[in-house]
Amino acid sequence: MLDHWQPKVTSVPRLTWPVPVDPSGRAGPTKAQAAGPFWRRSSPRLYVDLRLRSDAVEQRILEAGRPLVAGYVTGWAALRWAGAAFFDGLAPDGRTAHPVVLAANGERLRAWQGVEVVRDRADPAEVQQRRGLRCARPEHALFDELRRRTLPDAVAAIDMATAAELTSNRRFASYLAGRAGARRLNDARRALALAREGSASPQETRFRLIWELAGRWDRPLLNRPIRDLSGRFIAKPDLFDPIRGVVGEYQGADHRGRRRHADDVRRADALRQAGLEYVEVVGSDLDDTGLVVARMRAAAARARPQLWRWVLGPEPESLDDVLDRRDALDALLDASSDRSGP
Repeated sequence: MLDHWQPKVTSVPRLTWPVPVDPSGRAGPTKAQAAGPFWRRSSPRLYVDLRLRSDAVEQRILEAGRPLVAGYVTGWAALRWAGAAFFDGLAPDGRTAHPVVLAANGERLRAWQGVEVVRDRADPAEVQQRRGLRCARPEHALFDELRRRTLPDAVAAIDMATAAELTSNRRFASYLAGRAGARRLNDARRALALAREGSASPQETRFRLIWELAGRWDRPLLNRPIRDLSGRFIAKPDLFDPIRGVVGEYQGADHRGRRRHADDVRRADALRQAGLEYVEVVGSDLDDTGLVVARMRAAAARARPQLWRWVLGPEPESLDDVLDRRDALDALLDASSDRSGP
């Protein structure tokens, strides 16, 4: 269930753009100011004012990507800059920062603290200007990110890129078809084969992989509304097996509050009144596959098909339709802008 965890970045705090030294001190620090306590060198020849600097992850990306001329930002940082919220640049421990990856693309670049440089090149069509930075297009950035991840994390990365509506599984498959011979291409294809559009968080994806691979259950419905026979909304569960009558929910830390917990209890009760059974997991449970599978089987044994009193809500619009419509609108706006002139 999505709750307040949004797969899209809804707002970005004001960022501090790196600037070069300015002898006048008007457009940037003087040489003396740059050496003082209020300014920090963010990249070669560029500085940020620490009094204005944001702590947002986007600030890290901006500082790394600002100096680029031919190179481009790729991997998790390009996906985050494009608006995919779950690419936060942190390791699973929530503290260790992954480096921002820059592809040199023929430019002479050196790595610096928090920044990794790879010597990759890209076709010009695969690089775009996005809010002032040169970034790999989503499919290219996602492929670069997958090559750094284990299979489960790679599946989650694809799911979160599609949740943010940056690409679709069909579009990404088409992109991979054009990368014959690329390093770890088969790993990316394996991850894509397991990916599903409709997941709302990485934890949901990890739960689903246990559900399908270890539990050997069919692919569940994802975040599909369930209503009672009178049409009243009951729940929109993370995972749902309509054959077994089992609902699966990942409960994050936001569910620990008293009000939220009460809502969860009421929802579970309403599902059981409709004849459905409920499997709940928390973060640490996902490290114990056997525990999760045992809960799934126990829930299936408790489900009461003879008492089912529920109907499914409508299927969501396909992601490809959403993206095709957005592309058509963007093309129309671009054409209108070209006709109107500068």
